[in-house]
Amino acid sequence: MRKRHPNPRLAKIHRSYTVDEIATLFGVHKNSVRAWVKGGLPTSDDRRPMLILGRDLVAFLHARRVKNKRPCQPGEIYCMRCRAAQRPAGDMADYQAITSTTGNLIGICPCCESMMYRRVNLAKLVQIGANLEITMPKALPHIDESVQPCVNSDLE
Repeated sequence: MRKRHPNPRLAKIHRSYTVDEIATLFGVHKNSVRAWVKGGLPTSDDRRPMLILGRDLVAFLHARRVKNKRPCQPGEIYCMRCRAAQRPAGDMADYQAITSTTGNLIGICPCCESMMYRRVNLAKLVQIGANLEITMPKALPHIDESVQPCVNSDLE
C-alpha cells in the first residue's frame, strides 16, 4: 500500500528509527525513506544501520507537507489541471451544499475550462467568495410537499 502523505504523528519524537522501521511505520517502501534521506532528512551519524531521530523525522515530514501547500486567496479556487489558484471564468461560481454548514464552491477554470472545486464554510462564504457572483441553488421539493398524491402507496 502506497502512502502519499505519511502522518507525522505516528512517529515518536524520543525514539531512533532505522530505515526499515520507518518504512513499516508509514507503509512506504524502504527506497522512499532512502530518498527522503537524500532529500534532506538528517541521520544521527554516517554508520550502518542508518538511524534517524524521531524529532528530525517529524520535523522533516511537517516541512515537506507545508512546502507542498498551495493556499488560495479570497475569490480564488484551485485548478487541479493547471496546478494553480485561479479566479473562476466570468467571476462566477455555484455553491453546492454538502451539510447545513459546509459546501463546495464550483467554478470553471479560465485557462483550461475544467471544473474547479473549493470546500467552504457557509459562515465564511462572503469572505472566501470575495467579488464573485455566487449562485445558491434552490432545494428540490420534498415528496410530502407535492400537490399530487404518490401512486406507489398501499394505503386505500
